[in-house]
Amino acid sequence: MTYPVDGVTALPEAYNEPVREYRPGGADARALRAELTHQLGQTVEIPSFVNGRALHGGGRRIEVRAPHDRSALLGVAHGVSAQQVNEAVDAAVAAAPVWRELPFDERAAIFLRAAELLAGPWRARLNAATMLGQSKSVQQAEIDSACELIDFWRYNVSFARQLLTEQPESSPGVWNRTDHRPLEGFVYAVTPFNFTAIAGNLPTAPALMGNTVVWKPAATQLLAAHWTMELLREAGLPDGVINLVVGDAVEVTDVVLSRPELAGIHFTGSTTVFRGLWQGVAANLETYRAYPRLIGETGGKDFVVAHPSADPAALRTALVRGAFEFQGQKCSAASRAYLPRSLWTALRDELAAETEGLSFGDVADFTTFGGAVIDERAFRRLDAVISRSHADDAVNVIAGGRTDDSQGWFVRPTIVECADPRHDVFATEYFGPFLSVYVYDDADYSGVLDLAANTSPYGLTGAIFSRDRHAVVEAMRALRFAAGNFYVNDKPTGAVVGQQPFGGGRASGTNDKAGSVLNLQRWVSPRSIKETFVPPHDHRYPHMAAGE
Repeated sequence: MTYPVDGVTALPEAYNEPVREYRPGGADARALRAELTHQLGQTVEIPSFVNGRALHGGGRRIEVRAPHDRSALLGVAHGVSAQQVNEAVDAAVAAAPVWRELPFDERAAIFLRAAELLAGPWRARLNAATMLGQSKSVQQAEIDSACELIDFWRYNVSFARQLLTEQPESSPGVWNRTDHRPLEGFVYAVTPFNFTAIAGNLPTAPALMGNTVVWKPAATQLLAAHWTMELLREAGLPDGVINLVVGDAVEVTDVVLSRPELAGIHFTGSTTVFRGLWQGVAANLETYRAYPRLIGETGGKDFVVAHPSADPAALRTALVRGAFEFQGQKCSAASRAYLPRSLWTALRDELAAETEGLSFGDVADFTTFGGAVIDERAFRRLDAVISRSHADDAVNVIAGGRTDDSQGWFVRPTIVECADPRHDVFATEYFGPFLSVYVYDDADYSGVLDLAANTSPYGLTGAIFSRDRHAVVEAMRALRFAAGNFYVNDKPTGAVVGQQPFGGGRASGTNDKAGSVLNLQRWVSPRSIKETFVPPHDHRYPHMAAGE
């Protein structure tokens, strides 16, 4: 098949999707409420999608229930067999030749159309699925499943064009070119429960660059993943390009890692799981056709450091939003704070009172600040952390410290104060609404920067609050390697595609910066091409001539 190419096209300009506010009585709020009611009134059969066809596995039954109301059965799926996982890989491998030969503009058009569908008629559907299935507030769902995913699809196209147009210089008589080839094989995308946008970006970023994908979404994000797949199909994604498989993560991964065609892994999740994937690839390394690319964004124990000059009101708001939005289930959530004694004296009671006043409940009630944690496993883990904190003489619980599983998996936002800066509460990622505070003497600012930099093994996000520019510069220098995304006078969450490319180092991942050209370049394998217009016909060089 041939494709006409008549010129170098100009892409639609990428821009960040405006965040809608869902004010009471407005059209956006009415449409979303109607969609929430509709989705609550049905139980969706969630299949795998392999080579464009729905595939209902015969394995373990997976129920998708609203975390804040366990009586609400939103969807049902069944895990696929090892044979069906192999079928998904076969479909990706078979689709690769045609997909990679499709001109970039034609691939780009699919994802640009998906962005516009999501910005318009699909917005309420995906937002509602994210609210119900992942217990996100309307605000958190809007910035995630609508705006950020739209931004990924728009900006990835723009960044991909930027990458493809990067070409080498040519000397006289020679034409040098770079062919940005897709990887040879298939990509395995493993996506988390907490962000619908990440779940949508991880399979589609490699696909945009000409790769085919096997996508394994988290079981607790299946409802929104299902509708994301349906949206891509409506946008015109060809069969076999992205193959969604539902099932046990270990069983699916074992099959995928055994295939010699594995070309890359695009992962967001826990540090432990990513290390296991890396070890699994290493164990199979001699079987692969090429070295697989490993791109992962994992955990965080993200910090906020305040200088004595910090604005107390801005600091308080950043701590509440940064630590407790979406129940603290963000890899970027503020989970440890280093605060000067001069500010803490007045801030302590205000921060505790504001935290106690946060409303958590049914996210279909737009007046709530948040919902429940994702599932029983997360609830039990956080309940144990809170119980240990109450029993630990070194830890003082000043807000929250309560849990309730009578209807949903509710964990109250909790703030603890601890005088031991090396305590576990400052080092271990709990992935929930739990903020640890260390109060330092004002004169020890430089020393506390070292604590923030080296107490935790992670290096994802962090923030400095100060109105003293010298203190900001000192923090930026001392914390240079402690956070891949660093914020000055802002909470350490909420990276925007095209503005703050996201990712961290150390135990937080490979820092390949989702939402930038840096991530997309990992999904291509460049080929250098040199064409000489008039090649030489004589092997002899001038210095070989006879004479002195």
